Amino acid sequence: MQMVFHLGVHATDGDRLLRTLQENQPQLRQARTEVVVPERHKDIFDEALQSLAGGNSTPEMEQIMLDAMLEAEDPQRVIMSTATFMGAFGRVVGREGLYPQIGRRAAALTRLFPSARTEFFLAIRNPATLLSDVLPQFTGGDYTELMQGNQPMDLRWRDAIQRLVASVQGRRIVIWCHEDVPLIWPEIVRMVAGAGPDIPLKGGSAYVNDLLTDEGAQQLRDALSGQDQLSVSRRRAIFTNIIAQHAKPDALDQSIKLPGWTQDVVDQVTETYRADVAEIAVLPGVEFILP
Repeated sequence: MQMVFHLGVHATDGDRLLRTLQENQPQLRQARTEVVVPERHKDIFDEALQSLAGGNSTPEMEQIMLDAMLEAEDPQRVIMSTATFMGAFGRVVGREGLYPQIGRRAAALTRLFPSARTEFFLAIRNPATLLSDVLPQFTGGDYTELMQGNQPMDLRWRDAIQRLVASVQGRRIVIWCHEDVPLIWPEIVRMVAGAGPDIPLKGGSAYVNDLLTDEGAQQLRDALSGQDQLSVSRRRAIFTNIIAQHAKPDALDQSIKLPGWTQDVVDQVTETYRADVAEIAVLPGVEFILP
């Protein structure tokens, strides 16, 4: 059995992947793939992890959890998607930097189903925009509390992903940039679902449509209609062209309102993020979805 964990992270997905997969559940069920919503696994996993105390589930314990959370008779691929796998919003930053617990949390998930083939999927995001969206949802204090003594340049995705790779011991890791999602969304959905090109899936244009004016959305529908077996490169070219011409005002921009973050700081963090992405994309043990 394949156990698939979409780890988020925070402020990158908004349950869009989960909803898209649920929309395609009938087709996925035929391919022996089941999507499990958080309400069906959260309490089960919390209780199991507490009782395991760092150990592995027994075969009997694995079966008990599967019986409690699954609806299909005998799925071969089980998908779970929630940013809470990485904890509350206050866990985005720790004293060691960005997502210091990502490795430990992922390793704990592997111990729930040690007999399964475990896969991890996650988006990374520019720390400047990530923190801008996380801070309003952080209930544990103010900006100073969220940062845990870190400076902006301390927030390195490179370090977090290296911890993840080391902790999951060769299990599959697939990563992409949140900023690229409008162009690569269909590939993300198919890779998480384990769905080949022969399985028709809905919702491939969802992210792009959110960026477009009504005229742009209509042009996108016209451009895609009647095109059989559209190549990935051709579809991305269509998306790119229509976004450039018909994006909603300010849809592609985000203002950064963080204490002490000048434009120079934002530029430095962004440049460091780009350097981290380049390192992560070639990191052994990582599959990286590029636009």
